[in-house]
Amino acid sequence: MNKKWWKEAVIYHIYPRSFRDSNGDGIGDLQGIIEKLDYIQSLGVDIIWLGPVYASPNDDNGYDVSDYYQIHDDFGTLEEWERLKDDIHRRGMKIMMDIVLNHTSDEHAWFEASRLSRDNPYRDYYHWHEGKEGREPNNWGSVFSGSAWEQDPKTGDYYLHLFSRKQPDLNWGNPKVREAMYSMMRYWLDKGVDGFRLDAVNLLCKPDGLPDSPLAAADSEFAPCGPLVANGEGIHGIFQEMNREVFSPAQTFTIAEMANVTAEEGLLYTASDRLEFNSIIGFEHMDVDNGPNGRWETIPFDLVALKRILNSWQTALNGRGWFGLYLNNHDQPRVVSRWGNDVAYWKESATMFATCLHMMQGTLFIYQGEEIGMTNMKFADITQYRDIETLNYYRHETAMGRPQEQVMADIYTKSRDNARTPMQWNTEPHAGFSSSEPWIGVNPNFTDINVEAQEDDPASILNYYRLLVQLRKRHDVIVYGDFTPLLEDHPAIYAYQRTLCGEKLFVVANFTAEEQKLTAVKAPENAKLLLANYEKADGEPDELVLRPYEARVYLAGTA
Repeated sequence: MNKKWWKEAVIYHIYPRSFRDSNGDGIGDLQGIIEKLDYIQSLGVDIIWLGPVYASPNDDNGYDVSDYYQIHDDFGTLEEWERLKDDIHRRGMKIMMDIVLNHTSDEHAWFEASRLSRDNPYRDYYHWHEGKEGREPNNWGSVFSGSAWEQDPKTGDYYLHLFSRKQPDLNWGNPKVREAMYSMMRYWLDKGVDGFRLDAVNLLCKPDGLPDSPLAAADSEFAPCGPLVANGEGIHGIFQEMNREVFSPAQTFTIAEMANVTAEEGLLYTASDRLEFNSIIGFEHMDVDNGPNGRWETIPFDLVALKRILNSWQTALNGRGWFGLYLNNHDQPRVVSRWGNDVAYWKESATMFATCLHMMQGTLFIYQGEEIGMTNMKFADITQYRDIETLNYYRHETAMGRPQEQVMADIYTKSRDNARTPMQWNTEPHAGFSSSEPWIGVNPNFTDINVEAQEDDPASILNYYRLLVQLRKRHDVIVYGDFTPLLEDHPAIYAYQRTLCGEKLFVVANFTAEEQKLTAVKAPENAKLLLANYEKADGEPDELVLRPYEARVYLAGTA
């Protein structure tokens, strides 16, 4: 089985700004997390992934770092971070930091020096280029709308920013940049960090000559460049060097966030003999409802397409690489609203998605609020949104003449702020998140959906998640078993089987609001019901009628 502790781990993902505010300024902080560690521990999780808490102007909520060695004042002090780390370790859990390597803030000391002159020693820390015929060096578009280039008035040159204009891309072809970033990671490892989640890390190598993107642009003169930049030439050499210099000496757990990666490419990054990363967070399955023009163009959810993608990752990496399992995080709208039914079948669809995911192979992620079924949020006005990607999209689309109600409909569906509303702790003002007005509005359904309401309810989503984590720790077949997809072309049912050392795990899930009769496949002989998200789950496993958003797990072959 090639057992590893991190393969068996469950990770709780905290977005610090929205988790818990301890000092009443409306912004979540480190002390707030410390106060909720008993709750996090009660979930049975092994690792806490802490979103960026470094010094930052917060143009992109901390993913624009101005000083990797300092804690942002909003979150607290380095001493409070030390206390958080120690308290996490004292409870037998580990801490994983979010590391941003592709870019810094434009307020980082390196960039401020680099823009002073063309011969400044830090100029080559970034991608500075002359314009082309009075325009940008090429047609690359930013992920956050508009050009990926910004002209600086000091020298007239342009610098590259794949994301916000306040997030200039680092030049990883410069060995001084690489060593400086390795030193920074060693600093945090020396402080007791157990692992890293590496942000947008497969974008580090830009193509030679900076060719124009051949992709068609939607209503813009700038074209998407992500597929052109992702997985660039030389990227594996950099990651192997990074592993040699930083990860292997400290035996660090690493999970790399990578867009534009297939399962076959994911294996190259995570195969144990290649010595790059332990695991990968992909986007392919989360893009299943994206249209040809990207994430803001939503097409109907296609279960067959989702199964094809997830199944490919399960089979391609089995025994060779490793995958990060998630359906919710700080960059994605809440899945219970996105692909489920957050009204008539709120509890059923939330627990169905969790069951289907938790029974797969990979390191499991739980994003704050997912475990209580938090839903998407429809703010009444664009001024209530805080996410730079959302605000840029609104400005661009309305400037192009699209009706405001159409643009807002896109935002209601896909805005990252759906996942960033404050954690809903109880029915007190501001959901118990803060004693004052939060930095972003609380979802008004907090009076019904909150931790306190679910804590002592054995049938709650929260306690269902606790049971899922317990089962994952109890049965090796869930973590290490081989994966066999079933009913791959069925438009409504996700079914698969896991096998290990004579044990067989049979999983079926109904992704619709209609009953589905299961006759084409059946559970293994002598299988017993291990888990169901409906209270009464009677009936023979060889002829099931699955109710709306029902999920069942059967286990056979145990002693």
